[in-house]
Amino acid sequence: MTASQPGGARLQHDRQQGIYMLALRQGSVDVADLARRYSVTTETIRRDLSDMQGRQLLRRVHGGAVPVERMNHEPKVDARDMVNADEKLRIATMAVAEVPVRGSVIIDSGSTGQRLAEVFPVDRDVHVVTNSLVTALTLSRRGLRDLTVLGGTVRTKRLAMVDETTPAELQHMAIDVLFMSCDGLSFQHGLTTPYREEHTIKRAMMERAHRVVAMVDQSKFGNMQMFSFAKFDEIDVLVTDTRVDPEAADFLTSHGMTVHRA
Repeated sequence: MTASQPGGARLQHDRQQGIYMLALRQGSVDVADLARRYSVTTETIRRDLSDMQGRQLLRRVHGGAVPVERMNHEPKVDARDMVNADEKLRIATMAVAEVPVRGSVIIDSGSTGQRLAEVFPVDRDVHVVTNSLVTALTLSRRGLRDLTVLGGTVRTKRLAMVDETTPAELQHMAIDVLFMSCDGLSFQHGLTTPYREEHTIKRAMMERAHRVVAMVDQSKFGNMQMFSFAKFDEIDVLVTDTRVDPEAADFLTSHGMTVHRA
């Protein structure tokens, strides 16, 4: 089976995701060690590393590779997309239950929102608003009829519009459901982000939405970033994954939100 076949492509994706996460944890990876770990040839690993270097995830060095970015910096879209990818897809698939039969929704920027775009029911009479170029492109290619992309300066690492002009476009909108994510979930401060402009656009989205659905994988739990943009009692539904501790889920439920674990 070759990487050009569907099964081979999936195996390659899973292997590269594992390589990327290992590089982040260790600071570097070794070709020979990876070949033994994944039971493939060193040539296959070198092709993986070259491919990942082309996507600016890793940088090739003698005998291996090092991560281009560490997790305490803002990752590029491809890098964010590889982190907890399976969990994010399950979360997005469960969140589809919150999409109305007809009406309007906002999907904010982020890799989980991009997963939602991949499974979004485009045959429904729903107008989607987003500030993510990747989400907009995915929905457009899948045939969504009604789509609005918020304007503003593009943050190139996230391929999203988040400057001060973006919230102004929301002022005259009334949205049924907002699907949002975060960089951290603090049990003291709610949903958080390290970026001031992200805080501003997320708050503006919340103010225009009748219902708020947060999509948060377990890796964000207990992670406190500088700017808090949503208290727990402002969230109607939180969709997370099964790795979340049941006591943490109960704590969130006690604040009035519905918690689903995908």
